[in-house]
Formats: sequence, structure tokens, C-alpha cells
Amino acid sequence: MELPKIGSFLYLTQFNIILVFGKTGDEVGGEQLVVKQNEINRDISIRGVEQVHVLGFNDENLRIIEQNFDSNIVVRGSTIKLNGDKDDVNMVEKVFSELISMATKNTMVTPADVNTVIKLVKNNGGHQTSREGNGERIERSAILYTKDGTISPKSDGQRQFYDAAYKSDIVFAIGPAGTGKTYLAVAIAVAHLRERIVGKIILARPAVEAGESLGYLPGDLLDKVHPYLKPLYDALFDMMLPSKLKKYMDSNIIEVVPLAYMRGRTLNNAFVILDEAQNTSPNQMKMFLTRLGINSKAIITGDTTQVDLPANITSGLIQIQEILTGIDGIDFVYLTNQDVVRHKLVREIIKAYDRYDENQHK
Repeated sequence: MELPKIGSFLYLTQFNIILVFGKTGDEVGGEQLVVKQNEINRDISIRGVEQVHVLGFNDENLRIIEQNFDSNIVVRGSTIKLNGDKDDVNMVEKVFSELISMATKNTMVTPADVNTVIKLVKNNGGHQTSREGNGERIERSAILYTKDGTISPKSDGQRQFYDAAYKSDIVFAIGPAGTGKTYLAVAIAVAHLRERIVGKIILARPAVEAGESLGYLPGDLLDKVHPYLKPLYDALFDMMLPSKLKKYMDSNIIEVVPLAYMRGRTLNNAFVILDEAQNTSPNQMKMFLTRLGINSKAIITGDTTQVDLPANITSGLIQIQEILTGIDGIDFVYLTNQDVVRHKLVREIIKAYDRYDENQHK
């Protein structure tokens, strides 16, 4: 592109104005001046965040970003200046935006975190952003960044589950074993806590399992129900550092409780999960759903093919599908054997049982 032959000029692009001072003619400082039409500048503020938490020790995080993108990246004070191709700069901006967000919640961003974010942004063409602004959710690939990597939806059904959890205040996730219902629900709740959308997490389970009686188990009531709550603890330990989890549990920011302990409570500013909901009676399901208070959300998970209640008691999860269908703000998500994320044989086992049940009914 030929530039005007004047002492100084303004070159106007779609995104920015560049002021250039120099000699008349096409050369500035003895070199030919070339301005790329698709080149843009962006400034990113890191004011209010410790720079080392974003850029890493000895700028190791910054070097990883520079190695993965062609944009020029310069840090001046509390501002990161980007220059380069529009698409490349957009992706670098989103990488830094996500790292800054992580740094404000989890303190230090590790090189592993940086590589994960870069991979997610590149895979999505730069569209990976967080849920922010006016209650609207912009699509995001990762549910949660953990000490071991990221937790993300791994199937179409899981993506529907994830989207519904941000769109609606009450979500029922119904599907067979191995579809990640509990794990995803806990990850979504922890993400809400980290993003300060809610102030606490409450995880509940009915103490009914496969025909076994609590009375035969040793210890007091808490000792008896602890094995039934173990899957919820396991999920939390995968997602949080033990020291942080202990701090949250000691201060009741995170509670793991039997369903019976929910009666009489009003839960404000909380993310509440009811797991194994197929083993709730209709009265227990009603009790749980009417606990929700101001700024609270709930996920109810269960597998209607594995009801362990006595034969004369209807599952609250089966009944509720007839009662609440069609209410705005309540979503039902149905996972299938196509969403199984455990051992590959789990999917085949579920299919075999489905075929057997179908033949029995015939």
C-alpha cells in the first residue's frame, strides 16, 4: 500500500489509528515503511493482578505464548501490548484474558495451565471465552481448570448438560452409569464457586444403596452414611487442592450431606447437587426442590434404570418428569450410552442390559 508523501500522517485502520512522524517520501529512518492492512494493535490491562501470577516466574508463561503465536507481545508496566495479524492478536488476547481470570481466582498460573488454554483457544479459532456479562453465556470449552488439567464436556450429551446448567436454575441430568453426570455436576458447581456466581456448594445423596441396610454398618449416623457420599468427595479431591478443600469444608462453604439433613433448610446463594436422585421418594424430591432460595441453582442427577427403593415406593426422579416438564427455568437433559466416558466395555454392558430388558418386556 502506497503512503502519502508528507512529513507526518495518520493511517486509519478498522481498529486503530497509527500516528507516524518522519521524512517526506516513502522511507522513514532510511527503511521502507510497510503497513499491513490486516495488522492491528491491542492493549490488555493487568492492573490489580500480580504480574508474576500471569506471566510466570522469569516470564516463563509469556515465553510459551510467544512461541505459539506470531504476534509481537510487549509488557510495559501493567499493560500488555499486542501487535500483529488480526486473527492472531484476537487469539493471544483471549489467552491472556483467560489467564488473568484464572490468576484472580487461583493465584499462580502454571505453564501447564498456559498450554491448556492455548490449545483450547486454537481449537476453537479464538472463540473460547468465559461466562460473563448481563447474564449471557458465551460458549466456553473448559468447565474447570484443575491441578491435573482441564475438565471439559466429552460428548454431545455432556455439552447439552453443561449448556443447560448455565442457562437454567434447575437441571435434571438423567442417564446410565458412566456418563459423567456426577463428575460434571460437581465441576460446574466448583466453577460457579470460583467465578463467585454462588457463595457455597451443597452436595447431597440419599442413603439408599442396592438393598443394603444402614443398621448393619458400624459407627454413628455420619459414619454410616459416609460411604454413600464417597463419590462426591472423590470428585472434589480431583478438582481442588486438599488444603483448599479442607478450608472450604471447615467453613461450610462446601458441604457434603445426606439428603435427610436438608429438611427445614433454606439455601440462599448456593449451588446444590442431588446425586443418585432415582433413590428419592416423591416426598423427598419435593422437599429437596423447595429448599432453593435467592440466587441458588440446582442439579439433580440419576439413573432411572437403577432404582434401589422398595417395590411399593415410586422413584421421585421418575415422577418429577411428568410434574415439571415445560416449566421455564427447568431443564431435563437425557444422556445415553453414547455419552459413556468410562471403560469402553461399560457402553457395551449398558447396551446388553437394554437389549435384555427389551426382550423381557416382549
